[in-house]
Amino acid sequence: MHTYRKLFGLACRTAACSFLMVGTASLMHAQQAQSPASAPKTSFFLASSAVPDFTSIASSSSSSSSDGVAADSFTLDSRALDSSQPPPRRRYGRPNYSDSHNNPDGSSKYTFMAGAGAAIPTGITHRYETPSWDFQVGGGRNFNKNVGVLLQFDYDHFGLQGATLANQQYIYNYGCGAGCTPITGLDGNNHIWSFTLNPTFTLDTVGPLGAYAVVGGGFYHKVTNFTLPATGTYCDYFYGCYQYTANQVVDHYTSNAGGVNGGFGLTYKFSKFSNERFYVEARYVAVFNQYKKGYTAANISTAPFTATNLYPANSNRTTYIPVTFGIRF
Repeated sequence: MHTYRKLFGLACRTAACSFLMVGTASLMHAQQAQSPASAPKTSFFLASSAVPDFTSIASSSSSSSSDGVAADSFTLDSRALDSSQPPPRRRYGRPNYSDSHNNPDGSSKYTFMAGAGAAIPTGITHRYETPSWDFQVGGGRNFNKNVGVLLQFDYDHFGLQGATLANQQYIYNYGCGAGCTPITGLDGNNHIWSFTLNPTFTLDTVGPLGAYAVVGGGFYHKVTNFTLPATGTYCDYFYGCYQYTANQVVDHYTSNAGGVNGGFGLTYKFSKFSNERFYVEARYVAVFNQYKKGYTAANISTAPFTATNLYPANSNRTTYIPVTFGIRF
């Protein structure tokens, strides 16, 4: 009986040791199966939050010399590997278009214009002259899209009032007695040509419509011509000789003076990308002529026989408004 008890105790101890060994082996097997699955997760977090130490890799005894050189030449900013940081901001500024033909703001450095229209006398000038036509052409330099300067040539033409021609014809016929044929059909005209320097100020506008202001001054040359119809003969090699009638200048007066001008203009751009613009402008022109005394229909009776200034109105101060249409580019 005692022997059976010892055998039973030995069997229990053996079973307990076997059970303990089986449990330990199962636990070790579970840990080994779980570690490969957790490895990618650990490496993922390391790759996104830390910078690899290439120096330690290069200095490792297990790395080759070529790997060490590659690691030394490959450097990365930690901010570039950090996905939580935004990309570096690129700096932007105003574009610069400056070259031989354009200003830094993109406007053309050079400008030209040509146009024609009507010339309208004002003030005392209107008492002697009538509206007619004008022509202008110019070119200059733009300093930017708002400020430029033009060197300009203008030719403004005017007619003469009927009363002006009648008074002048009376002066020419004064003292014509027996045996003298009085003149008839007196006609005439007036014109002013000028060279001026004109600063131009362009306003900032949106769309094809634009506006500008212009002021300036320069030299003005004023001429008044009186004409009479004359008959001439012209000979042609093919058709022979024939007569024609044309106005011939019989008297003229000139006056030189400085003057100023100023006005406003509107422009219309033909397309978004074109430089050509249609323009219409009106200016007020004042020419500071110096009055020269002379003889008129009212005081011709006191004139000496050798009197020469028979049209003093040509030296009056001159004012007029040219209204011009044309192209600017």
